[in-house]
Parts: sequence; C-alpha cells; structure tokens
Amino acid sequence: MTELWAWVLIACGIAYATKMAGYLVPDSVLDRPWVATVSTGMTVGLLTSLVVANTFVTGTAVVLDARVAALVAAAIALWLKAPYLVVVIVGAIAAALARLAGF
Repeated sequence: MTELWAWVLIACGIAYATKMAGYLVPDSVLDRPWVATVSTGMTVGLLTSLVVANTFVTGTAVVLDARVAALVAAAIALWLKAPYLVVVIVGAIAAALARLAGF
C-alpha cells in the first residue's frame, strides 16, 4: 500500500468518526436555537466560499471569464424564483454565450 492510500484511508476514518459522533450528540443540545443559527451560517459561508473560489480563481490567479457571466445569470434566475433546473440551464447558456463572445 502506498503512502497516499494510507492517508486516504485515514481521512475516510476521520470523516466516518466525525459523522458517527454527530449521532451521539443529545437532542437537548441540538434543540437549542443557537445551534440552528450556527449550522445555517456555516452552511451558507461554506457554499459561498466554494462558489467564489470556483468562479473567480484559476490555479493561483484571479480571473474574470465566462464563469462570472454564468454566475450573474444564475443569480438573476434564482432571484426571479426559477426552478433549479432552469437556473442551471440559464447559467450554462450564459457561459456558452460569453465564451462565444470571446470571454
């Protein structure tokens, strides 16, 4: 077994142990209002950071390309309360048009 696979198995074990530890938390702790607030904020923050990193960064450089147009178009579709599939299609069309325009 290579060293890489050992690290992969260790990471899998840690992820599994973390998930199992979540089942051991008493309901009295999970029912507190601040727990819901913190977990919601962490979810939004994580998703936002992933979207920003995947939209504006290529390698180690910050770039503005067709992905920005796709993000803006998808955000507008979300703001107009479009269904998820429509949001994805609008974003894909916007990216294709931006690339066709040379971005």
